[in-house]
Amino acid sequence: MPTLQDKLRASWRGHDSSLCVGLDPRLDRLPDDCRAEPRPLLAFCRQVVEATADAVCAFKPQAACFHALGAEEQLAALIAFIRTDFPEVPVILDAKRGDIGPVAALYAQEAFERYGADAVTVNPYLGWDAVAPFAERAGHGAFLLCHTSNPDAAWLQEHPPAAPAYLRVAERAAAHGEGSLGLVVGATYPAQLAAVRAQAPDLPFLVPGVGAQGGDVDAVFNHGLDAQGGGLIVNASRSVIFAGERHESHWPEAVRQAAIDLRDAMRRSRDAALAARTETGPKPPTV
Repeated sequence: MPTLQDKLRASWRGHDSSLCVGLDPRLDRLPDDCRAEPRPLLAFCRQVVEATADAVCAFKPQAACFHALGAEEQLAALIAFIRTDFPEVPVILDAKRGDIGPVAALYAQEAFERYGADAVTVNPYLGWDAVAPFAERAGHGAFLLCHTSNPDAAWLQEHPPAAPAYLRVAERAAAHGEGSLGLVVGATYPAQLAAVRAQAPDLPFLVPGVGAQGGDVDAVFNHGLDAQGGGLIVNASRSVIFAGERHESHWPEAVRQAAIDLRDAMRRSRDAALAARTETGPKPPTV
């Protein structure tokens, strides 16, 4: 059975893309045609998926956007739609689960059986007990919160300075070695991204923080590429899915163009980073 990392490698190659589109629907920002549907979140996200599927390496539905409205059935239907119509695109459920024992096992069951996701984001700060039920599911896996993109992340994740928590997370994930784990590392902390890559040279990174949060695409590729010139799943949500807000009647075309523009910018950043690596060799990270 292909591992999570196998699925991601196939998607990177097949679409020549590092772009992950985050499916974070907000009812108050949906186009009128979608808001009028009986299942509005599903209607909107299906059109986003159809508009962008050939330009992405993954989709990342945000569970809270659905759970807050009691729309879990729409989330399940959305992932089933991606599975049926675009089976080559992995689905990462952004749920940031973090519990232990039977409860953690139930969260894994929810993500992989109820919703059919390939992977789920997991908070590892309860220890390996919180990770194991996700890491040990054949063909599935988890992206562990490592160094996140939010401004206050350093308060906990960079403590203590001599052996910061985020690097301990990276070390433990890299040691697992079963092809089922990746790390969440924010684009807004490029030096820390480089340090995590040095600690976990072969793991895939889910990188939030570009687009609306202002992370620099060039810095992501300069610091985050793995030895094979890949390894990055760079997420953009609001800057892509709401790109059509000023184009009510043609909003899917605007969404598609935003995705293509960002995908192409990532390709240019990747190629430039690889060219620089060839000329100078990899540089050691600095934090």
